Amino acid sequence: MVRVSLVVIAAFCAGLSLGVYHSGTSPASPEDTRAADLAAIEKLHKADVDATLTQDPSLLNNLWSEDAVKLDVPGAPVVGRQALSEMYAKFRTNYPDFRVEKYAPAISEVQIVDGWAIEVGTFAASFKMSSKDSPVNVNDKGVRVLKRQSDGSWKFAVVGLK
Repeated sequence: MVRVSLVVIAAFCAGLSLGVYHSGTSPASPEDTRAADLAAIEKLHKADVDATLTQDPSLLNNLWSEDAVKLDVPGAPVVGRQALSEMYAKFRTNYPDFRVEKYAPAISEVQIVDGWAIEVGTFAASFKMSSKDSPVNVNDKGVRVLKRQSDGSWKFAVVGLK
């Protein structure tokens, strides 16, 4: 039988307790993770409203993940940030006086799983194609799929409104 010194046992227990209780590196609870995700998603929502109201192409493009898909456009879906950037630039060239007067997304549900989020909501907006045109009001329903980025932020991965 091997005798273990009380000093060795005490040192082991002390090290174990310091590692568990003092380090503060215990895994985050699911509630903490969800709260952090929802806060980051809310930051994306605010950036979405700001970018949409200003119609700044670079701000609009920054909302999207690298492999994003925009379904709610005429014609074929727009796939990838580069294609989205080109779409925004072309639209700006074709409609230089386009203005968004109101944009009010109302997200009714968000489900988050494994770095992906699905949100459902309504999207009320008012815009003018040119300064001489009357405002056009829309009230769309839709689903957006969000993707958590490596820095913890969220970006749009798939958007489809109707």
